[in-house]
Amino acid sequence: MRLIIFGPPGAGKGTQASRIAEHYGIPAISTGDIFRANIKNETPLGLQVKSILAAGGYVSDDITNAIVADRLAEADCVPGFLLDGYPRTSDQVVALDTVLAEHDGELDAVLELTVDEDEVVGRLLRRAEIEGRADDTEEVIRERMAIYHAQTAPLATLYAERGLLVQVDGLGEVDEVSDRIFAALDVKQH
Repeated sequence: MRLIIFGPPGAGKGTQASRIAEHYGIPAISTGDIFRANIKNETPLGLQVKSILAAGGYVSDDITNAIVADRLAEADCVPGFLLDGYPRTSDQVVALDTVLAEHDGELDAVLELTVDEDEVVGRLLRRAEIEGRADDTEEVIRERMAIYHAQTAPLATLYAERGLLVQVDGLGEVDEVSDRIFAALDVKQH
């Protein structure tokens, strides 16, 4: 299974990505996790990414495309993968298409978690308190939502045109959302 999961910040992508990865026996690849690991280890990439994220922005396509291409070339991605947080822009879609074509692969589905924005802002503010995420202030969260809607939401249309988009309600208990996702993906596989 080669999958992408997307939805606005706080839609539960990370939680559901790990469940999907386990269910299908594929790695969940989160660009956010890769960036956070680099920030924690204070690598040159990490220091660059830290300043971008602190301002509420997104990391450039060139940096992100290179990181994802390297990761997809690893052996554990041969049976499939789940991308979380990538692609975010149409340029990244083109880069991903190129990487997949080089490996004679194509996507099986693009999963979009749909949510109520105000409920998600509340969820993210609670998470920021619990996890001590200094970058998650309401202003930054709303800015990331605006960027998401401007840049990433149009990808839903693009993938819908390719017949790959699967939309699932991302609100509710974690298990309920997982069940909805597996049911939708099982239909997509057959």
